[in-house]
Amino acid sequence: MNRIAQLLGLTALSFALIGCSPSPEQPAETGGGGSDPGTAKPAETTGDGGNDNTAESKGLIAYSPLTLSNPFFKVIGDNIKAEAEKNGYETLMVDPDMDVKKQSDQMEDFISRGVTAIILVPCDRLSIGPSVKAANEKGIPVFTVDAKCAAEGVEIAGHVGTDNFQGGKLAGEAMIKALGENGGKVLVLDFKKANSCVLRVNGFKEVINSHNAERTSGKIEIVAELDGNGARTEGYQSTADALQSHDDLAAVFAINDPSALGAYTAIEEANRQNQIKIIGFDGQLDGKQAIKDGKIFADPIQHPDKMGQQIVQNIVKYQAGEAFEKETLIPATIYDKATADADPELK
Repeated sequence: MNRIAQLLGLTALSFALIGCSPSPEQPAETGGGGSDPGTAKPAETTGDGGNDNTAESKGLIAYSPLTLSNPFFKVIGDNIKAEAEKNGYETLMVDPDMDVKKQSDQMEDFISRGVTAIILVPCDRLSIGPSVKAANEKGIPVFTVDAKCAAEGVEIAGHVGTDNFQGGKLAGEAMIKALGENGGKVLVLDFKKANSCVLRVNGFKEVINSHNAERTSGKIEIVAELDGNGARTEGYQSTADALQSHDDLAAVFAINDPSALGAYTAIEEANRQNQIKIIGFDGQLDGKQAIKDGKIFADPIQHPDKMGQQIVQNIVKYQAGEAFEKETLIPATIYDKATADADPELK
């Protein structure tokens, strides 16, 4: 319990530090694709930088991610804002803090404002359906980024995301390399509310199952799949629980960096960091640093900057009546110790 209290204290401190940033988004940590939910109030910002350029604006693009407490979604948001400004649009960015009710209320506000387009990272891929339908009925196009909306009967104008299934396969290949000929027992920290994270786990399992089918020994066995909620605190707690049940655990696959870092804290607390390998996902700065420091073995990394830019470019084409790819999946790439050692961004 003391460890959890310390983690929550550190999270609160990080929120305070981020709140001092000159960036107007006022974010409240991070994954899945995923994310460490914070306690900050929903943030709201427009992209005019305080200048009176409303008359010149082509319209307002609204963005509601999973949470702005996850740096991944803030990078997407920053690139949405920059690309929108280049094309003459203002932006409105809010933070639902992983709460589908808050996100539904935000969607209602977007509709009442008559925004030009909505960019959505669904907090719940099914429950957000009625809000998307409401926007559809008002003729407001809804685009998704990173995670899809899986609700029936909704119209999504376009989607840009990571090829999460392919990224999950990279994670499986990294796990095979990490465990070597001995194989071993693996914990999966998932986040089933996000379709992107479901795809990551499915890709991971496909590679692991194929690996096991060719062997009589040294197999990799998934012994538990627990909800890490894409967050450090839940990643820590779920891993701590798994360590109590499986004293021979060999590895963890976490669907994002926050839950991977939470897992490492639990493993370190149990003094088993030299026995258990961790594969994360995302490639956030703290995740990359953890790879360089030897805490995480490897990450399939996403490219949120490209995602933010591409989704706005698609909106611009939509408004102009031009053709564009309805679904763009950006391949993940593997990031390991060798990559981290050559990364000038790291310490």
